[in-house]
Amino acid sequence: MSLSVPELVFLALAAVAGGLVNALAGGGTLITFPALTAVGVPALNANVTNTIALLPGYLGGTYAQRRDLEGQRDRLLVVALPAIAGGFVGGLLLLMTGEKLFRDLVPWLILLATALLALEPPVKRSVARRLGSSERPAPVHLGAAALAAFAGSVYGGYFGAGLGIILLALFSLVLPESLTRINALKQAVSFLANGAAAVLFALTGHVVWLAALVMAAGALLGGSLGGRFATVVSPGRLRVAVVGLGIVVALVYFVR
Repeated sequence: MSLSVPELVFLALAAVAGGLVNALAGGGTLITFPALTAVGVPALNANVTNTIALLPGYLGGTYAQRRDLEGQRDRLLVVALPAIAGGFVGGLLLLMTGEKLFRDLVPWLILLATALLALEPPVKRSVARRLGSSERPAPVHLGAAALAAFAGSVYGGYFGAGLGIILLALFSLVLPESLTRINALKQAVSFLANGAAAVLFALTGHVVWLAALVMAAGALLGGSLGGRFATVVSPGRLRVAVVGLGIVVALVYFVR
């Protein structure tokens, strides 16, 4: 589909906002996905395009936390293939869903993502209380981590918003490790899952490529700005604002 210059500018600005929000509090998809549908991109195409547009942000996040991945080579090798497989399966499920059914599911998916974002602080506090041991996990932990990576990645390939908090909660149940290192593992799995889905989507005719490229550039800029504003903007207040936006967006989709 063709997009006008004003529409592309709007998408770029939405991506900058989404990248900034992702860097500070999470929930950027609650901005970028509705922006795509607002300019007339069908819901399924918007989700596919959004996945590809935000992929560089996941790569940047993984690179930024690379030091916390040191010493986790065995874990990363164990969860990598399930994450890729899960992202691919989730992407296939999305393509099999079809536009009409996915459009009907959109408000519920946005509400789920909004709820996950709202629950992130208490989940992190709960995880931090439980974790802290640096002992090497037994094989049963690694096997459970592989299952957790696959299950979370299926959701990530299908919609993706809120994937980070899902993986954080699942990994915290099966890996005796610090919150910081689990966060890094979660980031790597998120990148692998979304990357697998993005490769699948790129082979279909569902991607609005011009929008994806413009938004990818905007998201990278937003992520960079987020790092600079980290000491100025309150992540907690920003999260409340994004949760409120998510509720409003879901209501709008319900009444459409």
